[in-house]
Amino acid sequence: MIDRYISQEMKELFTDESRFNSYLKIEIEATHAFVKLGIVPEVDYLKIKEKAKVDVKRIKEIEEVTKHDVVAFTRQISETLGEEKKWVHYELTSTDVVDSAMSLLYKKANKIILSSLYKLQNSIKEKAYLYKDTPCIGRTHGMHADITSFGLKWALYYDELNRQIERFKYARKEIEVCKISGAVGNFANVDPFVQDFVSQELGLTSANISTQVLQRDRHSFYGSVICNIGSTLEKIATEIRNLQRFEIHEVEEYFSKDQKGSSAMPHKRNPISSENIVGCSRLLRGYLIPLLEDNALYHERDISHSSVERVALIDMIELVDYMIKRMTRVIENLIVYEDKMKENILLSNNAIFAQRVLNTLIEKGKSREEAYDLVQPLGMKALNENLDFKDLVKNNEVISSLIEEKELNSLFDYEYYLKNVDTIYKRVGL
Repeated sequence: MIDRYISQEMKELFTDESRFNSYLKIEIEATHAFVKLGIVPEVDYLKIKEKAKVDVKRIKEIEEVTKHDVVAFTRQISETLGEEKKWVHYELTSTDVVDSAMSLLYKKANKIILSSLYKLQNSIKEKAYLYKDTPCIGRTHGMHADITSFGLKWALYYDELNRQIERFKYARKEIEVCKISGAVGNFANVDPFVQDFVSQELGLTSANISTQVLQRDRHSFYGSVICNIGSTLEKIATEIRNLQRFEIHEVEEYFSKDQKGSSAMPHKRNPISSENIVGCSRLLRGYLIPLLEDNALYHERDISHSSVERVALIDMIELVDYMIKRMTRVIENLIVYEDKMKENILLSNNAIFAQRVLNTLIEKGKSREEAYDLVQPLGMKALNENLDFKDLVKNNEVISSLIEEKELNSLFDYEYYLKNVDTIYKRVGL
């Protein structure tokens, strides 16, 4: 991933240095397992553990000749050792090391992502509590629909993020898996104990069965969950973008003193972070298709998946973490205009209360069709002629004969729409 869209901790995690050191951890623990089996002398294992060092520059020099990165890696490691070097990569195949080592890196990345998700959830939770009783207009089809609570938007995101976190916890288990089963996965040349031992030592799950590789349904499922998380971030970003539009202007991304919105129009303050998150979510979905295609490999293995994972999967991991962190900053610093929300509620000239009048007429004995046909023309008149819907209702002889003025006034109360907010909050764990 380009530097613009990656956090420093993720950048350091997937460097060549980090990757080859992860390979070395697998090699060392595998050698340790062979000590337990009585095959490798403990003294040789201890020498390997102490002396083996990764030299990325040298690995790349050797790879120029071998055209094989794992062979280059094992040969470079052997250069740092004495006679004990014969036990490096003993009975292993390349993907025993690579798949297991990448699982170690994925585990570290998943810990970072999960921490980022919890921070995002906390920022959303704060907004949900802060604006629980703040009325705003709810919109369907982009049009004014009914009054709701601004806090409910955040409660909804909180609940959705709960589901995303649980999905992510499940999906991470699918790829934090150790595979040391040999060239075609039948444990012919390596005892199953080795895989189980290495898994336990490094905190990975031991695969039940594999070929030369872990099966890539694991990675495609994990990628799909990342994309799903991206869709939640995109949903929040899209709402912020819409609410920041000049005609609505109920929220606004923080705009620093010296920040510039446009090279041509000095007055502009654009929701660039939210727009960026939407674009990044599109990238995530684009990466998913190659991952889904990786599961169908030739026989016990080919390397058509390798190039995809070196680019697509790593980029997805780095990108979603960047997106979560950026969205958290947006939410933490979001500017909310409560007065504008109240102003927008009144744009319909009180026609927004038409449903309450409709329902009350039904309660008074009118059929739904009769009530609807009474109220709709008044709502349209209020909107089209810029008249107060409440006055039109009061001056309608049929309606005023059925609903007393005191009761009629009560139908235009914001609090009615917020009466079950506490109940909803409890349902989502707030």
